[in-house]
Amino acid sequence: MYDFLNTLNDILGILGFLLRAIGFLAIGYGLGRFFLDAYQKAAWQLQIALALGFFGLLIGLTNFSSPGSAGMFALGAGIAFFMAKKDEAEEPMPEVKKK
Repeated sequence: MYDFLNTLNDILGILGFLLRAIGFLAIGYGLGRFFLDAYQKAAWQLQIALALGFFGLLIGLTNFSSPGSAGMFALGAGIAFFMAKKDEAEEPMPEVKKK
């Protein structure tokens, strides 16, 4: 009976680690998209506050969470950054009409 409970505890621990990693990936992606969308439309004061808050959160996660969680957050933010750059590159150029 104890072997089963120990095995179940290990399986649930692994699932917990996977869910935490997926959660940090989703939060990193969401906050990265929010940061990139809000940064372009904001005044310079808000741009400074957004940058300090985002990087402060990344520093806090590095200090107070596990390395895997912080890495997944950074990976999610990196995916958001590269997707935003890809979206900018895919926008068509406006055509100039000749008279």
